[in-house]
Amino acid sequence: MEWSEELSSGLLRAAPDAILVIDGERIVLVNDRAEHMYGWPRSELVGQLVDVLLTDAGRAIRDERRRLFTESPVGSIGTVTTTARRRDGSEFPCESSTTLIETPQGRYAVAVVRDITERLRAEEEKERLRAEAHAHRSQRLESLGQLAGGIAHDFNNMLGVILNYASFVIEEAQAEAPDLAMIAADAQQVVRAGKRGTDLTHQLLAFARREVVRPQPVDLNELIAELRDLLRRTLGDRISLIFRPDPGLPMVTCDPGQIEQLLVNLALNARDAMPSGGSMVIDTGSLEDRVRLRICDSGHGMAADVVERAFEPFFTTKGSGEGTGLGLATVYGIATQAGGEVSITSEVGLGTTVTVLLPAGAAVLPQDVPSGVVATGGHGETLLVVEDEDALRDVAGRILTGAGYRVITAEGGAQALDLAARHDGEIDLLLSDVVMPGMLGKELADRLVVVRPGTRVLFMSGYAQPVLASQGTLEPGVALLEKPFTANDLLVAVRSRLDS
Repeated sequence: MEWSEELSSGLLRAAPDAILVIDGERIVLVNDRAEHMYGWPRSELVGQLVDVLLTDAGRAIRDERRRLFTESPVGSIGTVTTTARRRDGSEFPCESSTTLIETPQGRYAVAVVRDITERLRAEEEKERLRAEAHAHRSQRLESLGQLAGGIAHDFNNMLGVILNYASFVIEEAQAEAPDLAMIAADAQQVVRAGKRGTDLTHQLLAFARREVVRPQPVDLNELIAELRDLLRRTLGDRISLIFRPDPGLPMVTCDPGQIEQLLVNLALNARDAMPSGGSMVIDTGSLEDRVRLRICDSGHGMAADVVERAFEPFFTTKGSGEGTGLGLATVYGIATQAGGEVSITSEVGLGTTVTVLLPAGAAVLPQDVPSGVVATGGHGETLLVVEDEDALRDVAGRILTGAGYRVITAEGGAQALDLAARHDGEIDLLLSDVVMPGMLGKELADRLVVVRPGTRVLFMSGYAQPVLASQGTLEPGVALLEKPFTANDLLVAVRSRLDS
């Protein structure tokens, strides 16, 4: 059979892909690359039924390809990814693009076939490296989280002492005489600084996923709509806020206060990235069994090495005094503690996109409904206070004694059990730190209530992981006072626990 010059010149001998001309059933022309790819000499391959090159996967679509060859107009009939068979029986993945042509000799299918073995290997290697990098980053962040949680625990103890002793100074100065007003004012500055420190420890604990969360069913669209005014104030007048909600968004189960904190932190970052103005877009959507919350800004963006470390606590590219480096670390902790994940894409000059994926579905959760104003005074009840930090133990004892309680103090679990064994009367409440050397507060409580089943338990901690259930919620029946606490916080929690 003679071929037209146009068709013959179209079959480039040096083409990187295999080219086969098929009359519907048989191979009538191939190029050099086809010989090499399939392992057949041209003289033997030409004239063969195309089936010799097909695997089971290829045969599965054979009838559809025949129909297209017969019924389709001239032109491309598409590209498929499948597998092909060599002469020795080995198989390889390939990508096949087929075009129908009409010649004076009849209709033919021209198949351009590319071996994609190396491409798939490269993609698999890229995915493997990506997974390793993700695992490495997760391990690094987990280690940093453990460190941050430990720091927050110790810092919370110190803040508890600072805040309460400053409050003692204020109360005594105000009670003594007006000329001590300056001392009270100075102590107020100490309290303000302590409260800023408290905010810092909460951010650390959020990153470390050690913060106690209070999850509830949440409509993200409704929550974001309620926060728009707050976010606009955070962004400032030069930055426009655009909200694009998905009307069919499923509910999620999360702590709405933490989602608010997450959005405010991202708004602060966006504001700092757009000093000359711009826009921040929040959109929601569904992705399989998850809810997507996406925040995009048109700011100056981040380089790849900055993106890689963006979730690390205290990592910041801002100048001294302009940021703590905890904003994105807090976002990471909130998202992961809610059972989700968070990712960042960013390019210098093109802005940043933060995507948070949360599990869809609203769990039925018990709600604690406060019943009016809680009294704070004691009626002579006996409290066993266990705290390994001496100054904080003294502070708690002083507050509780002054409120009308009888207080027994211990510096650890072993001493507490010994004092309880030698105490003749009732012990109405065990107030125990959670993390202590030698014996955790939970173990102490478990052992104490065996011999004193009438004793109620109230834990106090800034690092409550040992008494937390999954996703940071409290174990059933556990009451927790979060550090650092004020005198009123302590008295309300103790009275509530005694009256429960």
